[in-house]
This record gives sequence, C-alpha cells and structure tokens, in this order.
Amino acid sequence: MKICMMEDIPEREARSFTLESGVQIFITQRDGHFFAYKNLCPHLKVELEFLENQFLDQEQEYIECSTHGALFMVETGECISGPCTGQSLTKINIQVHSDGGIYVI
Repeated sequence: MKICMMEDIPEREARSFTLESGVQIFITQRDGHFFAYKNLCPHLKVELEFLENQFLDQEQEYIECSTHGALFMVETGECISGPCTGQSLTKINIQVHSDGGIYVI
C-alpha cells in the first residue's frame, strides 16, 4: 500500500498517516533513509505527538513522546530516556520504490 512520496517527508521531520486498517503511523527521514513506527508510546499507549506531525524533539535528533518526554532513537525506535527506557516503538516495515513512493510492506 502506497503511503506517500519521498518528498512528502523532509529530512529530519516526520509525518503521520492512517493505514487502511485504521492504525496510526508516522514516517521520518534521517540522512536519506526513511523509518516508520506506530504512533503509540510503549509506556502509556498514547499518541506521541503534541501537535500534528510534531514527533521529534527541538533539536530534531530524537523521536519524543509529548506526554512524558521519553526519547527514542530514530533508526531503531529504542527508548533511551524516560519511563520506558529499554522498550521500543513498534516498527512498521516500509519500502521506497523507484517511483519515489513509500509503501507499507
């Protein structure tokens, strides 16, 4: 299922999407690579962003949970700071096709 185009996700930003199943996800870009996760904090099972498409901390270095400030590695989804340290976001498998589209696989 095609989610968006590569140019829809600027470097060091994130965008949210709803899959056909109703699952809320977000995709972020880091150094030309794309990473997708469920929009769900493993600690309180709440959505991560405070404002629409605001998933990253102020320095745009980590994914941040707006509820309690937990920080997650962009590349792995692992929590490195906060009440869910050692837990991880749920990864969504995506693939970038030659047409520039980002697809859930």
